[in-house]
Amino acid sequence: MNPTGKRESGPSDVAWQPSHNVWLIAMSVMLATFMEVLDTSVATVSLPHIAGSLSATTDESTWVLTSYLISNAIILPSSGWLSNVLGRKHYQLISVSIFTLASMWCGAANSLVMLIAARVLQGAAGGGLQPVSQAVLLESFPVNKRGQAMAVYGMGIIVAPLIGPLLGGWITDNYTWRWIFYINVPVGILALLMIQTFVEDPPYISRPKHLSIDYIGLGLMAIAFTTLQVALDKGQEADWFSAVWVRWFLGIAAFSLIAFIVYELRTRAPIVNLRIFADRNLATGTFLIGLLGVIIYGTTAILPLFLQELIGYTAYSSGFAVAPRGIGAILSMIIAARLIGRVDERLLMAIGIVIRAASLFMLGNLNLSMGMGNVIWPNIVNGFANGFLFVPLTTMAMKTLPNELMGAGTGLYNLVRNLGASVGISMVTTFLIRGEQTHQNYLVAHLNGSDPAYRNTLAQITGFLAQHSGAANAPYQALGFIYQTLHQQATLASYIDDFRLLGLLSLVCLPFLFLFRNVKTRAGANERASIGAAH
Repeated sequence: MNPTGKRESGPSDVAWQPSHNVWLIAMSVMLATFMEVLDTSVATVSLPHIAGSLSATTDESTWVLTSYLISNAIILPSSGWLSNVLGRKHYQLISVSIFTLASMWCGAANSLVMLIAARVLQGAAGGGLQPVSQAVLLESFPVNKRGQAMAVYGMGIIVAPLIGPLLGGWITDNYTWRWIFYINVPVGILALLMIQTFVEDPPYISRPKHLSIDYIGLGLMAIAFTTLQVALDKGQEADWFSAVWVRWFLGIAAFSLIAFIVYELRTRAPIVNLRIFADRNLATGTFLIGLLGVIIYGTTAILPLFLQELIGYTAYSSGFAVAPRGIGAILSMIIAARLIGRVDERLLMAIGIVIRAASLFMLGNLNLSMGMGNVIWPNIVNGFANGFLFVPLTTMAMKTLPNELMGAGTGLYNLVRNLGASVGISMVTTFLIRGEQTHQNYLVAHLNGSDPAYRNTLAQITGFLAQHSGAANAPYQALGFIYQTLHQQATLASYIDDFRLLGLLSLVCLPFLFLFRNVKTRAGANERASIGAAH
């Protein structure tokens, strides 16, 4: 028995190998995962079009994104339990089928309520695709080649969000927003055929005849994540704790989460196996992926806003400026996949953390007169860090986890990453708005009549405007121009603060790398036995 309360992997586990080529299996599961991850970002640039088409406000249309994230978060941690009960293959087939049908429903929606309902179903179906695909890859590839498997997985989850806004914008501009959902139908059908043909369940996946569902755990988890997600998404608009409903939602989320943890640790058949956090590598890796979720998604959220609000880029231009991040990510994935097993994973992660911090400090030096190259290069560096983070981090987190617990482990791992993403987006948005107000108050203090520099500047602008728009309106226009400049500088300073804060937060990850146990695995028949011995 290992610390998780499960049996060690036996000889039957060691002997099992998939019948088909592992790269065909990887292509099958990653096609579905790529489709699901793409849908988390493809709708972002289409929200104004969706709102106009369905007679909704832009604020109401954001629930198209939120509803997907909520249902996605509820399913994620239970995906391991569901895949063990139904089987990895059958669970993927069911999920892809429902996701494809829900995509058709999204495209055909004639009201915002119908679209949100379809997105809830779509998010629930897609919630299990990422962790189950990850588990299938880890189980199918030999231990000494799992770095390559995670490189394939990492490319999918990194590249898809990058091309999502570009693809969504192009489809919306040239066709209609409905086709951002309809394109999932042929992809979903192809994924179903490939999964049916190439994916199979390992022998240790049990399917009990008498199914016992943990209704209490599922209910507590749904309440906790729903209230937390809504509070994080709408908290800034309501001024956080000054709104009574935000306090209630966060209180309910905290109470439900604590009750959920206590209940799941005490019940015999939990829907989420929290006991696997007794595995130190999994616990450390899950914590770090949550922290990296804050950093990565926080950066992704504010950089397009910076380019559009301050620099004046269009949505499509800002997408092109950010897209080169994928070039760096793909390059580093290839390099990291070759180094896994030869170089200590902790060293690779340390390199990735330092590179990410450097890229964020580069973004912290941007100004209003920069060119596109000043944005592209930090993004390439930022993307280059991903391969040295995601591939070794996932490999290290799952390294000492028995195969039969892979589904549960990857489900929790992806859940914490998504929660970190939600917290990161809310955090940087709040800091951005509050920082802008703070910097503006500081700069306004210098705009007074006793300041010679201010008087000279005001006189020069007023004189210039008087020649073009008349002496009567020139003083008011000059004040408006100065305030607009001040507001731009305050906003710029707040963005810079956010980028540098995320850079410092990246460096905070370094000490936690020492908590990993670097267990060496042997190729061949003793691969699983060597991991079992580590427990």
